[in-house]
Amino acid sequence: MTNPPPSGGWHDPAWSGQQPVDPTLPVSSQPAPTQPIATNPYAPTDPYAPTSPYAGGAPQIPAQPGPYAATPGYPPPPGYPGYGYPPAQKQNGLAIAAMVVSIIGALGLCGYGLGGYIGAIGAILGHVSRKQIRQRGESGEGFATAGIIVGWIATALAVLATIVIVIAIVWAANQDTSAYESGTY
Repeated sequence: MTNPPPSGGWHDPAWSGQQPVDPTLPVSSQPAPTQPIATNPYAPTDPYAPTSPYAGGAPQIPAQPGPYAATPGYPPPPGYPGYGYPPAQKQNGLAIAAMVVSIIGALGLCGYGLGGYIGAIGAILGHVSRKQIRQRGESGEGFATAGIIVGWIATALAVLATIVIVIAIVWAANQDTSAYESGTY
């Protein structure tokens, strides 16, 4: 009874019917290389890729570039994107400032509502930044829009709070205080 050949792609010369293989001779099923074989230092390497037990290192590849390799010194062919991510657009700083000032104005509503007037500054900054974004082709349209919306809402609430405070002060000033002074309230 004979044992099956070992698994994993390696061959044991002691196995029955197996002849030792000379690694310097080409395999009869593959043609002999016509070009020198060189390693590509830019090729991705797989640490788990099986290697020949006789090669003594990384797998060898032909020096000839593949069909999709870029020729040094030339741009990629038309219709194909370049390598890596496209460059990011410049962010408009005024749009970020508009949003931050508008949020501060909205938080200022907690102080009797009068801090909301700061939101008008944020809304105006948002309008200016949107104009700059359109002219310069920058990013930040969402920040500018958020600054405009939050700023005008905070300003409207501040105006309403001011009206309520003024009405309350006028109402309190016009109250008949004679009942309180005489103690018969």
